[in-house]
Amino acid sequence: MKTLVLTRSEVERIATMAVAVKAVESAFAAFGRGEASMPPKVYLPVEDHDGDFRAMPARLGSSAGIKWVNVHTYNRKRYGLPTVMGVYVLNDPQNAFPLAVMDGTSLTALRTGAAGGVASKYLAAGSPRTIGFIGCGVQAPALHEAHRIVFESFESLVHDRNPQNAERFAERIGGRAVSLEEAAGADIVCTATPSRTPFVNADWVMPGAHINAMGADAPGKRELEIEVLKSAAIYIDDIHQATGSGEINVPLASGDFDVGDIAGTLGEVVAGILPRPGAETTTVFDSTGLAIQDVALARAIYEAARSASIGTEIDLVGVAG
Repeated sequence: MKTLVLTRSEVERIATMAVAVKAVESAFAAFGRGEASMPPKVYLPVEDHDGDFRAMPARLGSSAGIKWVNVHTYNRKRYGLPTVMGVYVLNDPQNAFPLAVMDGTSLTALRTGAAGGVASKYLAAGSPRTIGFIGCGVQAPALHEAHRIVFESFESLVHDRNPQNAERFAERIGGRAVSLEEAAGADIVCTATPSRTPFVNADWVMPGAHINAMGADAPGKRELEIEVLKSAAIYIDDIHQATGSGEINVPLASGDFDVGDIAGTLGEVVAGILPRPGAETTTVFDSTGLAIQDVALARAIYEAARSASIGTEIDLVGVAG
């Protein structure tokens, strides 16, 4: 038995956003029904290098695996490396054999963007006229692409604290670079920044809008002012991660928000356990990134690679056969 190794370029050849959206949607549904196993994400801080490592194990049906991923804030400036890099190991839960080792960097971007698209599909009030993308880093293209898969057409309103980044991204996707206030006033708003200071004002948010708060993935991070949370129905991906590192982590710690204020999980809505929110309800998806998203997409990539004879098979663990 041999292990399939897939490089980043090979993963990117196989993993389309359509594949990612389908895999992530099915993962949320399974998680909502209680059919997946996902221990809490483990953080390994490396504060002397302004970063951390994260270990994310999960089991979903006939697949198990773990992602080892970092977030190093100054990597690009200091070393010319991506802020986020990852490696994924996919196993057969029946016998533990490592089926594949693959790049987890592009996998992470794809599944995170797909999660935003799935959240908008189930929590937004119908097809949007406008979608605001706040933060034009690595994650923004994946969020935009996922929404193009889910919705037929919309106008993209783009904002970044660096106007040049906003202009470049707007030109790339055929959108408009706008003020923060205008982007935050879209029908759907996607925030993808590393901010620790909330910047989305409740007065800017349209009643009945949907917000994908994607940036808060570690303690202390937040993007939305507390008034936004208090005026919206809050849906999380996972209670343990959201309370410890999601958009609600700081308001919870300060006593400005209560766990009882959470409307439910996205998985419960996707699985049909909870109803979709009404069209007049302002909604927020507090996304921290789930290991079940990774394992679902990694399995889809593995199956596609095997079918297309892509990747390199190696005798990684020295098992005959």
